[in-house]
Amino acid sequence: MRDTWLTRQPIDPSAILAQVGGPEDGAAVLFIGTVRAENDGRPVNGMRYEAYQTMAERELAAIVSAVRERTGVARVVAVHRTGELEVGEVSVAVAASAPHRSAAFEAARDVIEEIKRRLPVWKHEHYTTGEARWLDGVEPPVKSEST
Repeated sequence: MRDTWLTRQPIDPSAILAQVGGPEDGAAVLFIGTVRAENDGRPVNGMRYEAYQTMAERELAAIVSAVRERTGVARVVAVHRTGELEVGEVSVAVAASAPHRSAAFEAARDVIEEIKRRLPVWKHEHYTTGEARWLDGVEPPVKSEST
């Protein structure tokens, strides 16, 4: 099974959580991010997530790998949804397990914070007024002429 991926299919949080955990682990945590009904005081009725699939999957794998190395937590899974989502649908899920809760929490939090900071997934928010706008986020990396 993969431990990082992007999908256009609904995310099943229990299936993500089932991918972590081992006999030596005393803690497992699951973070899920959902499309919220309001953002910056504006009523939202949906969101479109877009990504350069290959680039985003490579970056998501790099994020999880770096967090594993830094925290020593080996069992970490992360998935991000793309496409059209309705309010309440899961857009991202991160699960981590470790012998102790502090390490599991730290790993999961670090992954979601890095996803928010670095992952090249763009959000187009739709409002109940019929308007829509792109939200601020990461920009795709620019290759230098020497690469």
